[in-house]
Amino acid sequence: MERVGANASGLERAAEGLRGGLIVAYPTETFYGLAVDPWQPDALERLLSLKGRDPQVPLPLILPSRDHLTALVTDVPASAAALMERHWPGPLTLVLPARSGLPSALLGPEGIGVRLSGHRVATDLAVRFGAPLVATSANPSGDPPAQNADQVAQYLPGVDLLVDGGPTAGGAPSTVVAVASSGEIIVLRQGAIHVRG
Repeated sequence: MERVGANASGLERAAEGLRGGLIVAYPTETFYGLAVDPWQPDALERLLSLKGRDPQVPLPLILPSRDHLTALVTDVPASAAALMERHWPGPLTLVLPARSGLPSALLGPEGIGVRLSGHRVATDLAVRFGAPLVATSANPSGDPPAQNADQVAQYLPGVDLLVDGGPTAGGAPSTVVAVASSGEIIVLRQGAIHVRG
């Protein structure tokens, strides 16, 4: 496992690693997450295997910016836009109607999950990578998420590259909300942000 700091050179190395198909662990505003390039099927498969995650459970994405939404979703209902204004950047994943042709590992019945992270390192990594990246918790499925780099290394020695950004805040995981084209809001997981359905 290669370990780098959460500085400019470390994040450039991590972005380069993502482009090369590596699994990268990095801090977010709640816990450490795992990233891969979502358009590399082998990397997605390795990530699911490493976590022991059910491949039927879709993987969400962290966006470099809202500009990247247009390539992923068919529309942003007004109710979703209002949630973005209020809670982005932050621990709120919005599941929106997905465009066709996206990797199946990202897609659930309600669409594709996306968020704009409130953590400097997570956002900077996505910006340096230049595209959305997978954001799933750094832990074997069913175990508590890692809150620091040492826990990541202990839980998941198969991670290729670890960005050590110090301890994370922990607490509740990100909230996950599906917003249909009609604007209907369905809370799939209450978490760090309270949203009413």
